[in-house]
Amino acid sequence: MRALVESTRSGQVAPSEVPVPELRPGGILVRTVFSAISAGTERAMLEQAEKSLVSKAIARPEVVRQVLDFARNEGLRAAYQKVQSRLDSLSPLGYSCAGIVIGVSPGVHEFRPGDCVACGGAGYANHSEINFIPRNLAVHVPEGVGLDAASLATIGSVALQGLRQAQVNFGETVAVIGVGLLGILTTQLAKAAGCRVIAIDLSADRVVSAKHMGADLGLCSTESDVPLSVREFTRYGVDAAIITAGTPSTAPIELAAEICRDRGRIVIVGDVGLGVSRKNVFRKELSITLSRSYGPGRYDPQYEEDGIDYPVGYVRWTEKRNMEAFLQAIASGSINVAPLIERRYPVEQGEKAYADVRTAGRYTVLIEYRSAATEESAASRQASTPGTPRRICDQLNVGCIGAGDFAKNTIFPALRNTKGVVLHSVAAASGIAAQSAAKSFGFSKAQTSADLLQDPHADAVFVLSRHDSHAQYVIAALRNRKLVFVEKPLATTEEQLDEIRCTVQAELQKGNAPFVMVGFNRRFAPMTVRLSEFFAKRQEPMMVHVRVNAGYLSSDHWTQKKLDGGRIVGELCHFVDWARSVVGSPIQLISATALADGSRYNRDNVAVNLSFRDGSVANLLYLANGDKSVPKEYFEVFCEGSVAILNDFCALDLTRNGKTTTSKARRDKGHARELQLTLDAMQKSAPSPIAFNELVEVTEACMGVHRAIASGQPIRLPLAKDLFPEDA
Repeated sequence: MRALVESTRSGQVAPSEVPVPELRPGGILVRTVFSAISAGTERAMLEQAEKSLVSKAIARPEVVRQVLDFARNEGLRAAYQKVQSRLDSLSPLGYSCAGIVIGVSPGVHEFRPGDCVACGGAGYANHSEINFIPRNLAVHVPEGVGLDAASLATIGSVALQGLRQAQVNFGETVAVIGVGLLGILTTQLAKAAGCRVIAIDLSADRVVSAKHMGADLGLCSTESDVPLSVREFTRYGVDAAIITAGTPSTAPIELAAEICRDRGRIVIVGDVGLGVSRKNVFRKELSITLSRSYGPGRYDPQYEEDGIDYPVGYVRWTEKRNMEAFLQAIASGSINVAPLIERRYPVEQGEKAYADVRTAGRYTVLIEYRSAATEESAASRQASTPGTPRRICDQLNVGCIGAGDFAKNTIFPALRNTKGVVLHSVAAASGIAAQSAAKSFGFSKAQTSADLLQDPHADAVFVLSRHDSHAQYVIAALRNRKLVFVEKPLATTEEQLDEIRCTVQAELQKGNAPFVMVGFNRRFAPMTVRLSEFFAKRQEPMMVHVRVNAGYLSSDHWTQKKLDGGRIVGELCHFVDWARSVVGSPIQLISATALADGSRYNRDNVAVNLSFRDGSVANLLYLANGDKSVPKEYFEVFCEGSVAILNDFCALDLTRNGKTTTSKARRDKGHARELQLTLDAMQKSAPSPIAFNELVEVTEACMGVHRAIASGQPIRLPLAKDLFPEDA
């Protein structure tokens, strides 16, 4: 399918062929008919992208700080590679569109294929032939409203939210400062609410247009008598000033303060300078409010991504309800958007469309999608094609599912630099993200995950997606006879783990040799290997202590979601595996306690005790309530009068008979060696570097931590031979 994308490095806009996005839980697939370019917002994004690297750094100092922090922890080379990877990426464009539903996720009952919908959300409602839209970011288009007009629904909801923040009443006078697209829509909405409107702008032409579209008075802000003209029109000053301009200057807010009446209201919708002199604000006791985009729900992952709505009795106007109200205003004739949407370009001419908006100063331009050839989607395809036998050859064709930061910064560079490995294909939930990764790292093609999993030329599949999707991809890859590497965790629920185990057993019964490897990298770190060798000849049980200063993550972070297994299944698994590898004996008993801090720390402060078959004991502290300046990972091992202390994979002290040997090196958590061993095993048809039984055991142990916390009782794991008899 075709989509408009922006080069992060140059800011150039161009149409590109990208894979169809996946139909994910909680949403719909929409074949776009029209998408709207917002002249102000998207022009500002492009101008930022076109700046030089130095100018970008000056404009975004918070990003520079993040890069410097990363460099301190991971080294300059890693930081440089991360920056270059980001600059080489393609970014989606657009956030307001309308089209026809072609796929609906199970459990989403308010939409059906064939419904006409308006859609919103940056990263979702893209300038793309097909988009995945979460259920709370899509609304039905009323009868009589064309999809061209409906494509403005998101932008209209921004204007409507600004008006709601102004708390205007019938008969009040409202000044709209900046009458671009947002300002024109705000003007019409204020008129529909029974207000008198003063339109103010730097451009005399836009002032004239605003008067033609409903403003009672139009003023050019370059004129010196604007405050006098406002007082003559209102007697007292405006009741509310809504700023929809876009400029770093503080002139708009200073003007708003000057023309407001006593105890008037200023609402900031546009991106303007916020500095204002105290004199006018204090003397008039003005209220200054910022309007947050489309309305309540914006930037709330539970609302936008998980589809959890706010009760209407408590939150009357959410971003979705604002979109619905805007469309109803069009349907009723209260506002007229026809003059705003006359200019249209086919998606193939998207670059010209952006140039038209920028050079001609238009309010907006629509992108039109005429082709229906791409209606076939990932959701409508059946993954029933049998897998092909594993091919033995000199090269290993690797397909990757997922193209997030870890994949781009760690996995993709390692794969690209390994002899005999071919970057065959890449898939991601977003087709644009997949195409961007293909371009940046040299994958032969970007595909949907369904196509990649069935591709007869892909020998191995690397699963690098969100945690809750790991199991389904592992199972599909195994059934299609692929070699599998999956980033931790292997699964996030016991049901998923059982299904993976059954799939492996079924493949064994067919005479196949399934290959599964999980990204437990820390056991492969050079200092872990040295520590294990230090205790290689031990005859007594070990006492192991692991302290992880993991740091605080808010409850709305994606790793905290139940479907993703939380941080215990998603990250503590690394340290359960580390202890399992150092001890070298199966885990038998798990005890765990968490601080009663669920309201703030999400029960992320956990003490875990593992008992091993050989009598060894490991104590793991996973902490979210520490200071981030303290190194994250600290390990101690005591055995037979010897002690090993490993500090954040930077320093290792080995003490025996009163003598300590200290090793120091740049932090290496084992990713390179883990991937090298995995790829060697895949190329040589050798077993996985970690036995399947052990992968299942560690995963089940982490799930047992949750059960132990909930029950307050120790959890006993089954023996490895009971898990997977064929491999015992």
